[in-house]
Amino acid sequence: MQINQNTSIQKKRIAVLGAGFSGISAACYTAKKGYEVHVFEKHSSAGGRARQFRTENGFAFDMGPSWYWMPDVFEQFFNDFGYQAKDFYELKSLHPQFEIIFKDEKVQVPEKYEDLRNLFEQIEPGAAQQLDKFMDAAKIKYEIGMKEFIYKPCHSWTEFASMRILKNAGKLDLLSNFDAYVNKFFKDARLKMIMEFPVIFLGAAPSNIPALYSLMNYGGYALGTWYPIGGFYEVIRAMKTVAQELDVKFHFNAEVQRIKTDSNSIQSILVNGEELEFDEIISSIDYSHTEKLLPEEKRNYDDKYWKNRTFAPSCLIFYLGIKGKVQNLNHHTLFFEHELATHIDDIYTHQQWPEKPLFYVCCPSKTDPTVAPLEDENLFVLMPVANDLEDNDAIREKYLEEMLARIEKHTGESNLRDRLVYKRSYCVNDFKKDYNAYGGNAYGLANTLKQTAIFKPAICNKKIKNLHYTGQLTVPGPGVPPSIISGKIVANEI
Repeated sequence: MQINQNTSIQKKRIAVLGAGFSGISAACYTAKKGYEVHVFEKHSSAGGRARQFRTENGFAFDMGPSWYWMPDVFEQFFNDFGYQAKDFYELKSLHPQFEIIFKDEKVQVPEKYEDLRNLFEQIEPGAAQQLDKFMDAAKIKYEIGMKEFIYKPCHSWTEFASMRILKNAGKLDLLSNFDAYVNKFFKDARLKMIMEFPVIFLGAAPSNIPALYSLMNYGGYALGTWYPIGGFYEVIRAMKTVAQELDVKFHFNAEVQRIKTDSNSIQSILVNGEELEFDEIISSIDYSHTEKLLPEEKRNYDDKYWKNRTFAPSCLIFYLGIKGKVQNLNHHTLFFEHELATHIDDIYTHQQWPEKPLFYVCCPSKTDPTVAPLEDENLFVLMPVANDLEDNDAIREKYLEEMLARIEKHTGESNLRDRLVYKRSYCVNDFKKDYNAYGGNAYGLANTLKQTAIFKPAICNKKIKNLHYTGQLTVPGPGVPPSIISGKIVANEI
């Protein structure tokens, strides 16, 4: 491993553990400050959960994120380094943004807001005006949240004592739950589902998510649903390019095995059996796993703490290559023929495989000819599930059969199973093995009220002065934009 260990060099040396969104973001912002930055990634490529793999028969699969919302956050990242997103990849606005399959009908969410208003009015008279009220309030939350709230390191509540936050505290709806909030505006179950769907990304039932997060609706429906041509991995590729322009050094197939400390600081990290010294460590890998690399007395939190957290779900994912085109399928489709509450209960209350599962299908080949052979389709199929479930091939296949049958019913296609030319599954055991994810979770900690802001795991180690944490288990929370922001927050702590 080519790392200069000459301690006579005065430049402060930073080690970043993990090359996902938060890790690369942290690496870029610390390198911009003039530090020597090294990123250590256990896999052979950057991206973490947002890695991409290609098959011999011409498919390119994004392994994780597929929903490009809050485009201003991505733009701000590149602007901070003198670039624009368009310098690296082409963004395409999706129309429809997505489609929801209900029990007896389907609803397409249109690209333009005015068309969305018309859709709401058709479903429920008076709902267009209610939508305007909802989105006006969501815009205020978004503007305050993104400028005053989300970039805080959350060491204490005093950070939120700005005049703007205090003046608009009542408009942030911090103490209302999202489900009750939506019910104030809409009566029709379909409209409620359209409005509640975005917060599912936050890892909990809408009844357990603060109404503050209606800002997600503005970040999606008002700012649009986008897709980077080439796949979501193009964002990782672009961020890595920015990092390398800043002279960040990436070390792949490099797993951190131990963090060695003295009384109140880190002395070194052990990487593939080699001991390396750094002045500061930023860990973007699983928070609880990072702490297991430390002596017990140096950890922020014990096992009991983690067991008492509310984690976002895990997922059962299938990467499918389909021979021939699949008609009547959009880029994003939500199969919500059953009750959301039933599926949520199976995840959080019963902690079992769902009896009436909901799932999501992304078909990027509808938009992007580069991710599949020209006449074929690329399908990413995702079903949220509880953490720490029994996970084996037989269970995975059972749900694949059900999901394929429901896709066939919706599209009018037949024999999708016989048309599979590529299949790979990914679930609880894989999240544990690949990412050391606590319980096999896919998205980190849920953004419940008791796990928001200063109630999240601390961004700095309380016993070691030069160890910091970033990513979806600390502030600001789960999701790609928050992870990018998390990297910037922790860099400002160095």
